[in-house]
Amino acid sequence: MTTNPSLGIAFLGTGDVSDLHAEGVRRCRDAHLVGVWNRTAEKGKTKAELFGCRTWDTPEQLLGDPAVDAVFVLTNLETHIDFVTMALNAGKHVLVEKPVGVTIDEIQAMKALSEQKGLVCMPGHNFIHEEGIIRSRELIDGGDLGKLVAIYVMYHIHHPEEVAARYPGVIRQILTHNAYTLLYLAGRPAKVSAMKSRLHYDEIPQEDIATVNLTMENGALAHLCASFAADDHSADPWTMMVKVIGTSGSTRYSYRDWVEIKPAVVHSQTYTAYRGSIIHEIERFADVVAGRATQLSDLDDAIDAQRIIEGIEASIDTGRTIDL
Repeated sequence: MTTNPSLGIAFLGTGDVSDLHAEGVRRCRDAHLVGVWNRTAEKGKTKAELFGCRTWDTPEQLLGDPAVDAVFVLTNLETHIDFVTMALNAGKHVLVEKPVGVTIDEIQAMKALSEQKGLVCMPGHNFIHEEGIIRSRELIDGGDLGKLVAIYVMYHIHHPEEVAARYPGVIRQILTHNAYTLLYLAGRPAKVSAMKSRLHYDEIPQEDIATVNLTMENGALAHLCASFAADDHSADPWTMMVKVIGTSGSTRYSYRDWVEIKPAVVHSQTYTAYRGSIIHEIERFADVVAGRATQLSDLDDAIDAQRIIEGIEASIDTGRTIDL
C-alpha cells in the first residue's frame, strides 16, 4: 500500500487568520506547514515558533524553496494579485483568502494565469465547506425544498474599532462571505439594492453595517446583512446564520450551534464552526491539488461574488437598484 506525499504548504502573511490556517494544515493528513513569511519579520518569526515551522526573509526565498508545493496568500487584499501572480509563476498551487481581489479584472487575471500554468488557484470561500451548508445545497439541488422562496445570510458580530481599522469595511470584508454563500446555494442574482451605515466608530471612515436585498435569477428573493456594530444577544441570535426557505421545506445553519466559552482573536466567544470551515477547506484544497476532488467554489465564483460586491457599492453610491 502506497501513500501520497504530504503537500508542503507555506503562508504569505501571518495575520490573525493564519492561526486558523495553521490549525487546519496541522489537522490535514495530506499536508504539512513548511514555513511562513511576513512583511514584519519579527511577527513572522513569532508565528513560525508558534506553528513549529521555519521562516524566510523574503517572498522570493519562500517561492524558491523546493519543499513548498503550495502557498496560502493571507496578506491584505491590495497585495493579493501580486503575491498570487508571483506564486503561480513560481510553479506553486495557491489558496488565496477572500476577498480574492480588488476588482473583477484582478480575479480574471489570476484565473487566466492559473489555467496557463496548469495550477490550482482556489478562493478562500470557507463558509461553504461546512457540512450544514453542503447539505442545504444537496437538498436544493435534489428538489427537496421545492421552489426557492427566500435566502438569508446574516452576520452580526461586534468588532472593536481598532480591529475593524485593519479591514476595508463590512461590505468587502464580510459581505463577500455572504455573496459566495448565496451563489453556492441559489445561483446568480439578477438585481441588487443596498444600504450602509456607520454607527459606532469614532475615527475610521469604514461602514460598520450594510444590508442588501437581491432578486435571484430563479425568482427567489435574498437578504444579506453584515455588521460589526453590535452582537445579537437575543434568543436564537443571528450571529452568523444562513436560512433557506422553499415551498416544500427549509434549512437553517447557525454559528450558535457550536460555541466555546473562551475568547477568540476578535470575538468574545469562539465560534467553532468558523474554525471547522477552514479545516474542511484545507482538506478540500489538498484533495483538489492531488486530483481527488473538484473545488466547491472556484475563481469564476469569486468573479461573480466580486460582481455582487461592486453592484452593492454602486447601489449605495447611486441610491438605485442595480442590474447585475
